[in-house]
Amino acid sequence: MNSRRKFIQNSVLASTALFYKKIVPFNLEQLYITNRPAIEKRNFTSTGVNKFIESAKAKIKDPEVAWLFENCYPNTLDTTVEYELINNKPDTYVITGDIDAMWLRDSTAQITPYLPFVKEDKALAQLVEGVINRQKKCVLLDSYANAFYKDVKKVSEWKSDLTTMQPGIHERKWEIDSLCYPIRLAYKYWKLTSNTTVFDDQWVSAIERTLKTFKEQQRKDNNGPYTFQRTTAWATDGVPLGGYGYPTKPVGLICSMFRPSDDATIFPFLIPSNCFAVVALRQAAEILTKVKNNTNLASSCLQLANEVDAAIQKYGIVNHPSLGKVYAYEVNGYGSFNLMDDANVPSLLSLPYLGYVKNNDPVYLTTRKLVLSANNPFYYKGTKAEGIGGPHAGVNMIWPLSIIMRGLTTDAKTEMQYCLKMLKETHAHTGFMHESFHKDDANNFTRKWFAWANTLFGEFIQHILEVQPEILAKQL
Repeated sequence: MNSRRKFIQNSVLASTALFYKKIVPFNLEQLYITNRPAIEKRNFTSTGVNKFIESAKAKIKDPEVAWLFENCYPNTLDTTVEYELINNKPDTYVITGDIDAMWLRDSTAQITPYLPFVKEDKALAQLVEGVINRQKKCVLLDSYANAFYKDVKKVSEWKSDLTTMQPGIHERKWEIDSLCYPIRLAYKYWKLTSNTTVFDDQWVSAIERTLKTFKEQQRKDNNGPYTFQRTTAWATDGVPLGGYGYPTKPVGLICSMFRPSDDATIFPFLIPSNCFAVVALRQAAEILTKVKNNTNLASSCLQLANEVDAAIQKYGIVNHPSLGKVYAYEVNGYGSFNLMDDANVPSLLSLPYLGYVKNNDPVYLTTRKLVLSANNPFYYKGTKAEGIGGPHAGVNMIWPLSIIMRGLTTDAKTEMQYCLKMLKETHAHTGFMHESFHKDDANNFTRKWFAWANTLFGEFIQHILEVQPEILAKQL
């Protein structure tokens, strides 16, 4: 007992001495040391991106935000890309982070924020061309697959899935957005550089396959060739009714058996993904017309885009009892609908980001109110943050992707600042974004290495610097 009392007394004295000791200022640069790999260990170095990082950091007053930006923005280039020449053509394989596979969605989303620098950085331009070339190969290998391996002979851990699996495919979950994202990347690259090298016969074939797949999944005459089932206790990993999903009425919309979260849909007409298809098909048509002079294929793309768009307006907009007209998340064409949103993009929240509507569109604004409120069953508000999650990571788990997308789709300075503050306070002292975190405990998170979220955070900072730089000119 005496020894314990003595220990406590000594501890109090020591604490008091520390309290009255003169505090020596510390160097913030030493506190926020970069988490980037050493230069020689980085997968790819872009002079344009590195210059931008340095110039951006000089404009960011908050040292923690500057540190987050430096860590997150180049994460895709630093850690996930593998570039080489195959038959004298650039080829770039892009993993998501902690999963050694290339998603068509993630690879586009991870690379897109670097596009502003492709004109000044030839090596970066070739890297992007390599991603486009690799994506063409993936689509032609299997237009129903969502994720692929670099080694076309590699057999997946999901080889026992009840679907048409083949070597080179990591996972075969049919998601509309998987075929939209490659078009988005090629289109944006072309618009910035006027470079048409990537639009070869293989690219045209990939568009033909995309169009064929979309039309098959309109299911006008039959269910089409795709089915998927998996032996699992996780309900969102399987598709009911023999792998075809719940019935839909053929109204012109495209069925998607899975969401961009890789979770199964409830009603197969996934509205945000159909919206994305409209945008992508019109972009493909523009390239086909202006670059390839392929008016027949361009006309087919436009015809389908217009058909899907008309069906979205007729079947994808429903009346909420208190809010009025909103976009549904999923419908079946029979009148049933699902009101919610998921953090993964395409989402209803992301429609302006994808280019389907303006962010002041009346129906979008009403939808935004819905998805950023308790009216959305996957909207969580806790002591640490508020945002959208989804079934994939479970209840009460907020995805930084949704907070970032909220910031990217608003013009309100206060909302952007609020989103940035939440992101700053929920990275769990790691210096990186995560897949998700608990609404009341940011230390409870999933996926330490998720490059899409990291790079998109960098894109958010990029966006703020362009439209509201004063947010970054002061401490948050």
